[in-house]
Amino acid sequence: MKTIAEINEKIKKGKAVVTTAEEIIDLVKKKGIKKTASEVDVVTTATFAPMCSSGAYFNIGQPKPKIKLGGGKLHLNDIPCYPGFAAGDFFLGATALADDNPKNRPHPGEFRYGGGHLIEDLVSGKDVKLEAYSYGTDCYPRKSLSALVNIKDFNEAILFNPRNCYQNYNVAVNFSKKTIYTYMGVLKPNLGNAHYCSSGQLSPLLNDPYYQTIGIGTRIFLGGGIGYVAWYGTQHNPKVSRTKGGIPIGPAGTLTLIGDLKGMKQEWLRGASFLGYGATLIVGIGIPIPLLNEEICRGTAVKDEDIYTEIVDYSGSYFKKSKKNNLGKVNYKELRSGKIKICRKEVPTASLSSYSKAKDIAEILKGWIKQGSFFLTEPVEKLPSVDSEVEFKPLKIR
Repeated sequence: MKTIAEINEKIKKGKAVVTTAEEIIDLVKKKGIKKTASEVDVVTTATFAPMCSSGAYFNIGQPKPKIKLGGGKLHLNDIPCYPGFAAGDFFLGATALADDNPKNRPHPGEFRYGGGHLIEDLVSGKDVKLEAYSYGTDCYPRKSLSALVNIKDFNEAILFNPRNCYQNYNVAVNFSKKTIYTYMGVLKPNLGNAHYCSSGQLSPLLNDPYYQTIGIGTRIFLGGGIGYVAWYGTQHNPKVSRTKGGIPIGPAGTLTLIGDLKGMKQEWLRGASFLGYGATLIVGIGIPIPLLNEEICRGTAVKDEDIYTEIVDYSGSYFKKSKKNNLGKVNYKELRSGKIKICRKEVPTASLSSYSKAKDIAEILKGWIKQGSFFLTEPVEKLPSVDSEVEFKPLKIR
């Protein structure tokens, strides 16, 4: 048994033993759970993937005369932001699209500049165009504002992501006779391809299946800087069916994350445009797991072949009722092989999540901890787990 305080003391002295979630697998195989748990202090996990439920909020210092952003309209690089707060605050969503984008562009060569690209531009230090319009008041008489700004011009620029780090997700296929365009990418007809989105054995919540160490207040690597778990994420659904090892089969836990955008890097926050779907933000996340006991160590030793997820027909599940919605289960070792079998047909696979980038993040976080520049935090509150009343429920249309 260890405590986070004891591990932090070892980090301070440069004596902490840190491995990545990939490295711990071989250690456990060689030394066993008991010895590995006693020798290793921290395991670093990571993911690098599109996360649509992301965004950022900003505060501008008031010009003279002052302007009331709240209740008015505001655009950055022609992308609408939400200014319905106080006079100087506004929020930018990762999937918001520039107003000059046609609703239905032809698919060939389509590119949609959105909030994710704008966040990347700001992090990279580029100037962006700010335009605001208000109705004017006695205390905020200005009715319009137009200026070039960059991230240094904001008092605060905070990345705030309501739903990141999905704990497993389904495999998307298309059983219909036409190509469909989704947030899981372009799905070819007649089971022409299969897309998945997870770093598998490196993924944070898959290494802590019952949220024993990851909780509200956990310090993390976020977009190349420091962030925190602010709350459990939207659509957090811990009661999904699980294997004997506790791994959920399909979408389960999620995290709400927050961090200072000014301390982040372009390499780990990338805008993306999905053909026929829209814009999003690719987010790099790394989360340390302290090995406080053998049970936690066992969770971090999970392998791709142990992690199963469901194959879902997106043409059936998203547009109509279909008996083919669920086409069975598959593990991540099979998915990473490049092909799987569905209904006796060999189907090529591809990942929307970068495993190599996740490995890089896990190594960077490992280095931070070993150098003594990153310390662990004790969660101030546990995330709702399988014994809680929190459960995701689809909206009932009355």
